[in-house]
Amino acid sequence: MTYKVEKVNPYGTDKSKKEQVEAMFNEIAPNYDRLNGLLSLGVDDYWRKESIKALKPYQPEYILDIATGTGDFAILAQKILQPKRIVGIDISEGMMAVGREKVKRKGLENIITFERQDSAALSFPDETFNAVTGAFGIRNFEDIDKSFTEVLRVLKPGGVFLFIELTTPETAPMKELYALYTKYVMPVLSDTMATEKRAYEYLPESIAAFPQGREMMLILKKNGFTNIRLRRFTLGITTLYIAEKCPPPTP
Repeated sequence: MTYKVEKVNPYGTDKSKKEQVEAMFNEIAPNYDRLNGLLSLGVDDYWRKESIKALKPYQPEYILDIATGTGDFAILAQKILQPKRIVGIDISEGMMAVGREKVKRKGLENIITFERQDSAALSFPDETFNAVTGAFGIRNFEDIDKSFTEVLRVLKPGGVFLFIELTTPETAPMKELYALYTKYVMPVLSDTMATEKRAYEYLPESIAAFPQGREMMLILKKNGFTNIRLRRFTLGITTLYIAEKCPPPTP
């Protein structure tokens, strides 16, 4: 099945979404962290922390962070959860180069590593990780179903898939305020950072097209996940999804 968001591309060229997304993030990588904080008014740190805290009951030792970008989610997961190892994957070497520098400064190279991989074709063996995480990157997938199938494959039985994604508020007054913000404020803020303008036109377009709420929960169920639930942050601007892989049968 093809989802609407899979057809939303940064540049609208003949290249695949994967190629366009890679080029876009390589371009904006040097300014990405500063602009992200500016556009979210600093609330993104709270969203990440609260999301990672939801993993505490699982006590994951081996974590895969997909669409890791500059590694903020992986670094925060290490701080809060203290796992043995975190592997961050992304298709953008530019973004991961920033992440590797952060990890190096913190002396975490032996715990957090980065690899260039496509989430729809992971190289890891079956049942490698206790948890798979993602922050604000699922919208950029070229094939959500293939990626979710791969996530399920590399998770250990009883493992958890947790991701946070920007969503469109559904109730007033946040719905109207959000529409005004994305239409008028976001472009001005991105221009002040001298960042590639098209990247931040693509952002609200991809958010609007992304399956959210019950629709996303049904997609997770279709792809084999169980015990699926969600939590909305900041009146629906961001949504956290949590889903599990069935534990092994009881002897």
